[in-house]
Order: sequence, then structure tokens, then C-alpha cells
Amino acid sequence: MKKIIILTTLCFIFFGSNAQQKKIWNETEEEKKERLAWWTNDRFGMFIHWGTYSLAGRHEWVKKKERIDNETYQKYFDNFNPDLYNPQEWAKLAKAAGMKYAVITTKHHEGFTLFDSKYTDYKITNTPYGKDAIKEWVEAFRAEGLKIGFYYSIIDWHHPDYTIDRVHPKSVGSQKEYDKLNKDRDMSVYREYLKNQVIEILTIYGKVDILWLDYSFPGEFGKGKDDWGSIELIKLVRKLQPEIIVNDRLDLKEYWGGWDFTTPEQFKIKEWPTHNGKRIPWETCQTFSGSWGYYRDEMTWKSNKQLLELLIESVSKGGNLLLNVGPTGRGVIDYRAEKALYQIGDWMKYNYRSIYGCTQAPSTFEIPDNGLLTYNPTTNRLYVHLLNYPLQNYTLKGMKGKIKYVQFLHDASEVKIASPKGHWIKQELGEGDVNLILPVNKPPVEIPVIEIILNSTN
Repeated sequence: MKKIIILTTLCFIFFGSNAQQKKIWNETEEEKKERLAWWTNDRFGMFIHWGTYSLAGRHEWVKKKERIDNETYQKYFDNFNPDLYNPQEWAKLAKAAGMKYAVITTKHHEGFTLFDSKYTDYKITNTPYGKDAIKEWVEAFRAEGLKIGFYYSIIDWHHPDYTIDRVHPKSVGSQKEYDKLNKDRDMSVYREYLKNQVIEILTIYGKVDILWLDYSFPGEFGKGKDDWGSIELIKLVRKLQPEIIVNDRLDLKEYWGGWDFTTPEQFKIKEWPTHNGKRIPWETCQTFSGSWGYYRDEMTWKSNKQLLELLIESVSKGGNLLLNVGPTGRGVIDYRAEKALYQIGDWMKYNYRSIYGCTQAPSTFEIPDNGLLTYNPTTNRLYVHLLNYPLQNYTLKGMKGKIKYVQFLHDASEVKIASPKGHWIKQELGEGDVNLILPVNKPPVEIPVIEIILNSTN
């Protein structure tokens, strides 16, 4: 018994100490929820990937994909002059689409900064354009009432002290080759550079609402938290901008305060993500096609319905959607993205109530056939999104006694509750089911939404 007590005490000391080391700051779960409240309410944002790679017009990873050296890649820097750049137009487009916040690449993996950093010459103010694009962008988006966010790549393919790794354009196949390539490179010098630039973007432009640091890739020939100095970096971020919301790509998933939300990329999740058995804030980042940066010849663009389903399904599982645009080298948002955003805006104009302030419906509500549910806990309203429009009868299982009133959201026209219509075949309702009678013709919106005002007892 004595041995068991001693062992238990030692385990408590070890794991207790370890748990203490895993805590980066003292914010409570309730305080975190309050800090993220605007973001979980707004649900929909714009991602912007823009840099010298837009001149190549064939993917933001073109330097890696085509293994381009710095000397050859320099032509994109020398000719970067986005003379049509008008961030006011970008902001108005984001707002028209129903977006509430935006995140722009201050620096992507290529190492080029869109802001006037004093720590590098590889910046926009040294190109023919000559101005701080981030300063202009911040002013324009704030003027439209949008929250602002900065993406900053912790990877850097241009910096001379950033060590070659498996995602670098100069990547090789063996440790011996990496050692040779990195003989004169010093990651501690780069860590200081990274820290200094993060300080810049978090102090020059006033309040920043979101910070996207991208990304860690631990393992063979990779980089993780120790390579970036992630713990010190996130502590600095929290000190400079205590209210900021930070993503989860610093390899600090096991640290309380090391991240705020998780970021599934380019795929639909099956269910609300969890960590250590608890649901966590999340946001999926998605492209219109297969590229984040401008890609002139990429043609696999998602349809309006696919994009709307992405948004609705994200909210239906308690998450956000960050939808990306890749402006051209002249500073104009791709015409295909512009068209898609206006189409989303047409839908959001009438159906935003099923998105803002909404989340996953309680498990007591069964998801109907060919539909998606969102739920607003503040207004106690349930939203049924009709992905495939039914013929007159639409059954909601287990809803008997839960409904106060039903209407289409786009025009507030009543949807009647009645027995199923039909000849020859008798259609029976299950016990507790409710049948809605819908018009034969589909309403003039891509995805019609039924708004159910629930009884206060639900």
C-alpha cells in the first residue's frame, strides 16, 4: 500500500508539473468564449492570398513546385506593380458577399512582405508599386466595418538563414544533403527575424482581430514548435494584442493559450471537431478552385450551390468558413471569384439570419432528408436548408408540439402544416412527425430556407 501511495504521489507531481508547463496563459474557458464571441457569431470571412507569385499566375507554391531559385524568381519582385489595386473595392465586395471579417497574407512562404518591414529589403515598398499595401488594406476594410486579420507565414523560402527543409524549393532526400545545404544557415537568426516581423504587424496597424500563423510540419526534415520558438512567440502575441484570435498552426495544440481555433483546410468535416473530448472552435479555409494564389489557367471552380453548401454545412456543425480570393498581379480580384461572391451575396441578402449567430442544432432535432439544419440559440429559431427542393410534402420528424410558426426566410411567406397531399397512395406520418406543404415551384433562391420559430419550451 505504501508503494502505491508513493507511486501515486510521484505521478501527481510529475503530471501536475507537466500540466502546469502546458499552460501558456491564465485565461479561463469562459473568458475565451467571450473573446471569440464576435467571431463565432459572424461565421463568414474572406481569405486573401496575394504576393509576387500572382505574376506567375500558376499557384502560390510555384517556387516550390517548379523548384525556382531566388535569382530566377526575382523577376516577379522586379515587376510587381499592382496599379489597379483598390482595397476599397475589395472591402465592398467582401461586404456585399455577406462576409464580416477578412484575413490577408502579410507574408507568404516566398518571403515577400506586403508591408513596409524594416527587417528586409524583400518588401513591396521596394517594388515598382512602392507603397505599403497592408496599410491601405487595413484602412479600407475597417472603413466598411469589417474585422481585420493578418496571415503571416512562419516558413520563408527567401531568407538566407532559414534552414532548408522538406517543403523548401531546395529540398533534398537525405540528412547528409540537408546538413551540407544548411552549413551556413542559422535558424536562431531567422527566429529573431520572424519575431521582429510579427511585432511589426501587431504594432503598426492598431488593433488586429485575427492572426493566422502558417504552418508547422514536425517530423523528418520538418519544423515544429522548437524551430519557430512558438511558446515565446505566442506569449508575445498575447501580450501585444490580448484580444486577438489565433489559429492552431504553431505546433502548440497541447498548450492552453497556444491557439484558439482549429483549421481544417480544403475538405468538408464529418462532425464538429473535438480536442481532448471537447468540442472546439473551428473554421474551414477553402478556395474557389484548387489554388490560393491567382492561377490563370485553373478551371475547376466550385458552383454557386457548392459554395453555399460549404457555408451552410460549416455553420451546421458549429464552424466558420474562410473563403479565399487570389488577386491578380495588377491588384484586381479574379473575375470568376468576383462573380461567385456576388452570387453568394444575393443569397445572403435574404438568408443571413440562418448563418449569423447560428450553430449546430441540438441533437433533439433530426436532420431532414436532403437538408441541413442551423440553429440560433438566442432567437430560438431553427433553419431548414433545402439542398434538393421537394415536391409539395416535406416531413420533419419528431417536431410535433415544438413549432410555433413556419415561414420561408427569403420572403417571410407562411409555410402551412398539414397532412400530406397525394392521390392513390396514402401517405402516413410517423408519431410526432410534422408535414409541411410547400409550393410546387421552387422559390427563386439557390437554396431555399425554411425558418421555424420554436415554442419557448424547446
